[in-house]
Amino acid sequence: MQSGLKCALAVGVGCVMMMAVAGSESAAQTSEPLTIDRVFGDPDLSGPRPRAAKFSPDGDRITYLQPKEDDYLALDLVSESLAGGDAQVLVDARSLKASDSELSEAERARRERKRIREYGVVEYEWDEQGAAVIAPVAGDLYLANVADGSIRRLTETDADEIDAKVSPDGRYVGFVRDQDLYAIDLTTGAERRLTSGGGGAISNGLAEFVVQEEFNRFSGYWFSPKDRYVAYTRTDETDVPIIPRPEINADGVTVVEQRYPRAGANNARIELFVRDLSGDGVAPVDIGDDPDIYLVRVDWAKDGESLFVQIVSRDQKRLDLLRVNPTTGESATILTERANAWINAHEDFRALKSGEFLWKSERDGFAHLYLYSAAGELLRQVTRGAWPVREIVGVDEEDGQVFFLAGVETPIEQHLYRSGYREAREAERITDAAGRWDVEMNKNATAFIATYSNVDTPPRVSLHKADGEFIRWIEENALDNDHPFSPYAERYPATRFGAINAPRGGPALHYRIDLPVGFEESKRYPAIVDVYGGPHAQDVRRGWDRQTLRLFQERGYVVFMLDNRGTNHRGVAFESALGGRFGDVEVRDQLAGLEFLRDQPFVDAARVGVWGWSYGGFMTAMLMTEAPEAFAAGVSVAPVTNWRLYDTAYTERYLGKPKPEGGAYDKSSPIGKAGEISAPLLVIHGMADDNVTFDNTTLFIEAMQKAGVPFELMTYPGQRHGLYDRWATRHAFQAILDFFDRELRETAD
Repeated sequence: MQSGLKCALAVGVGCVMMMAVAGSESAAQTSEPLTIDRVFGDPDLSGPRPRAAKFSPDGDRITYLQPKEDDYLALDLVSESLAGGDAQVLVDARSLKASDSELSEAERARRERKRIREYGVVEYEWDEQGAAVIAPVAGDLYLANVADGSIRRLTETDADEIDAKVSPDGRYVGFVRDQDLYAIDLTTGAERRLTSGGGGAISNGLAEFVVQEEFNRFSGYWFSPKDRYVAYTRTDETDVPIIPRPEINADGVTVVEQRYPRAGANNARIELFVRDLSGDGVAPVDIGDDPDIYLVRVDWAKDGESLFVQIVSRDQKRLDLLRVNPTTGESATILTERANAWINAHEDFRALKSGEFLWKSERDGFAHLYLYSAAGELLRQVTRGAWPVREIVGVDEEDGQVFFLAGVETPIEQHLYRSGYREAREAERITDAAGRWDVEMNKNATAFIATYSNVDTPPRVSLHKADGEFIRWIEENALDNDHPFSPYAERYPATRFGAINAPRGGPALHYRIDLPVGFEESKRYPAIVDVYGGPHAQDVRRGWDRQTLRLFQERGYVVFMLDNRGTNHRGVAFESALGGRFGDVEVRDQLAGLEFLRDQPFVDAARVGVWGWSYGGFMTAMLMTEAPEAFAAGVSVAPVTNWRLYDTAYTERYLGKPKPEGGAYDKSSPIGKAGEISAPLLVIHGMADDNVTFDNTTLFIEAMQKAGVPFELMTYPGQRHGLYDRWATRHAFQAILDFFDRELRETAD
């Protein structure tokens, strides 16, 4: 009875799903091959997946983005009562504007940084009273009234309104237009320009390229509680080099004069100001004498009387937390973090009503939570252990509890935990079923929305009390006979997880093996190593994965993934192992994984390929130059091939500033060893990539041409780093599959 109850509660969602699949004979009988057209077709194979779920500030409603059944990239904004009942579409993706094709370059770049490929309602914000939701659609702003479903259009201009948000007390909607900050008074409807001078190299209220891409700061302004102040950045990119970037489109070429701070170059100059919204007073904030810094976070105290600012040094070995008087702009450093390798900036600063704050630090080798006084005095360490806290998701100040995500028992899972921050208490795990849990808590941390999945369970969204008790489904997404994935669910053998030791007695490295359709233990199959390998990433997880993985299984391949040293959620020593040189320890770890894979009796050791995207594309190139005989074929998508061409914040964090020649940058490049490549290689790149610019590929292919190395090349006009247009991604995967079929499958197959 106890185990049955444990399974029925949604903290045990996984066992409900496994029973449903195991008992579905009709699914096995109607099992059919999964085609590339179906993977990229509609409806989404993962089923109806609510995204960006949030509680209303008053706790009475839930909102989320819902893909349309006939186009999984078109997102509607949906609302429903906390108690349940019929969901209400607040903003229809097609009712306002049908396309985002005319977005400004600034907004296109911002969406690229946030990895947004959808259209319609892609972001939204509640007002503090829970009466309305602000939603940007195709560059204009709309306010949806939750009570009656009416839509109020706030802007209708040729320019984009970027980074819209509602002020805490709900009086203002802020946004950036033409590089200046504006606010609309929702009471009067009057629009007010809060800054001036934006244009060219100057922008107010916008986050610059590197802090968006590398520090996950996507905003450049912050309203205070009680709507008294707004803090905002002034960014001067005058000294940032302009990189003429050709956007090669199908119908012509556009040269974008992109300010891109490549490694060793000048960064933007950042200033911070606080404006009093009751008048015109503006106070410049003292953020120190060193102009060559990264401003990574800005937060307000709960009472709005202090501003907290996080500054990271150019070498990223020091972080200062400043406390600022918003009236005068005077500041004091109340906390400093130092690191031998690098500081990992985070979003886990939590101001408390008492004036104290919670803080995350890696000072003991793992990311843990600490409680500080308002003056910056350490009061106690809240969590501890040989595992990192990944993210704070809620704080219950009445009971002195903090809720956070972590993988205490294993790094390949993610669960919700809670711990007391006023007294010593062991971290208590709240979620139960093995897999991945993502959580959004309400304002006072008494309830949460959970998105759960495992390798056999598509994402399911449910509502819970803070102790994990199941309340109801928001989207059960049951894998029954009506589910889009149902015809294919029985085709795939169980995923195998395990670990091997890193070379030379190193730490355990987790792996994942997915077996081909129709797998027989006595047969030998070709295999694909799917690699990323870079910092702040994790491939080996017990969660629902991208469905393109299934295409390799359908073609008869074993798919192998290994999280080498340098990847996420293993602590400072594990991550910092790649510092000083890229493509070194990661290559050795991946080759150890390859040796393990080849030793499996069901793998044909002579027919193993490797592929990866972005850092994974770099890893493919490095593996094929550092170990030419290791793989029978490789695919490198959007690879960095010369780290001098990549941005300051990412590259210098791990390699330091580049020397004129030699050193870590040359050792971390496949270009000098391009002539060593002996196996077939396919290189793929978008011809308008603004992240890993296209010259990374042109340099690499020129080096192979000079060395007489044959290779294949596939380019995509107008596409950026993610090849986000559906047709482009589909074509790229078709090219990858066909390439591996030519090079790895036996003629008899």
